[in-house]
Amino acid sequence: MMHFRLVRNVHLGVKTLMLHKLRSLLTMLGVVFGVGSVIAMLAVGEGASAEAMEQIRRLGSQNIILRSRQPTEDQQTERARMSIYGLTYEDDERIHMLPNVVRTVPAKVVPRDAYAGTRSMELRVVGTTPDWFDLVRRPVLAGRTLTERHLATRATVCVLTESAARRLLATEEPIDSTVRIGGSYYRVIGVVRSEPDRAGGVETPDMAIDAYVPLTTARERFGDVVVRRSAGSSERSQVELHQLIVEVDSIDAVQPTAAAINAMLQRFHPRVDYEVHVPLALLRQAEETQRMFNIVLGSIAGISLLVGGIGIMNIMLASVTERTREIGVRRAIGARRSQIVTQFLIETIVLSTTGGLIGIAVGVTIPWLIEQFAGMPTIVPLYAVLLSLGISVSVGVIFGLYPAARAAKLDPIVALRHE
Repeated sequence: MMHFRLVRNVHLGVKTLMLHKLRSLLTMLGVVFGVGSVIAMLAVGEGASAEAMEQIRRLGSQNIILRSRQPTEDQQTERARMSIYGLTYEDDERIHMLPNVVRTVPAKVVPRDAYAGTRSMELRVVGTTPDWFDLVRRPVLAGRTLTERHLATRATVCVLTESAARRLLATEEPIDSTVRIGGSYYRVIGVVRSEPDRAGGVETPDMAIDAYVPLTTARERFGDVVVRRSAGSSERSQVELHQLIVEVDSIDAVQPTAAAINAMLQRFHPRVDYEVHVPLALLRQAEETQRMFNIVLGSIAGISLLVGGIGIMNIMLASVTERTREIGVRRAIGARRSQIVTQFLIETIVLSTTGGLIGIAVGVTIPWLIEQFAGMPTIVPLYAVLLSLGISVSVGVIFGLYPAARAAKLDPIVALRHE
């Protein structure tokens, strides 16, 4: 009996709304745009955040990245003068002795012109150890990476990034090709995928135009002095190691180890010619920023739902005024106040729920269009869909209570006399 009465009330509510199709549609638009904007904005925010956090994760949650940095006072002096700064091989040995440190990966970075046939380009030559490819994980597209034998024999071999291989070797088979870097010839033994140069706003250890050679070979062929010439002047600098990646044995030990490394470097580098980057701290900061971003976006989009609810209440109040005589007739023939309340509540819930479902469709479609035409990654979170639908239904109930209660409180005699 209760089920039959509910179905009848729903049918009656839908029939009443269909008598004023345009008014009902316009009333629903506030809810449609509110729900759609909530889902769309959260989808765009989630997609951008997920991409940034994934890039930060690729830096390694258990890694600490150290970089040499030229002191400000050196940058302001004459260019002809030799600037000596940065990380040293002794720093590498000291850090390796710290507790919780699993291994260190030193890197010497030197810009050099590279030639292959008639093609040429400037490469960023990275002298490093085989462990580099374990900590800076990039898919190997062809061949293989450096080995300990290459390091021990100071082999003239190199691993190119995908972008460097395409620009320098074009359509040639890269593996076993020979390229001239500086004044020496190197045999290409592998190609690794290129990745963005920045991850979550932080410079990554690798770049798209890298050529990786054994660290021993780089020390022998390039030395520690780098000379940059421009506009008739030259700038000379001596740097032993440009980067140092430290792997820690557990995530819990990352922050204490980073603090210990910083304290040790401060002792031996009073001019602060280095930088310390902790991907784990960046990841946690990005996650916290994303949570705040979602709250802000949800609040802004929730205002649209509030406006939609006010629109529903406004229309239902007008509907009560228009249907005063109908309410009086129903009350006169025995309809209880609860039945009048139920009838008007059902109408508002039908409006808000229908608007919510259409809004979900709109909210899912907009991120898809953004991904297809703008190339931005988007992720539609399930909680956003459920939350939006739940809020839209709640809006119907909350903003429908007052009009429904007002309709139920009408005096039947007064309502029957209403024109």
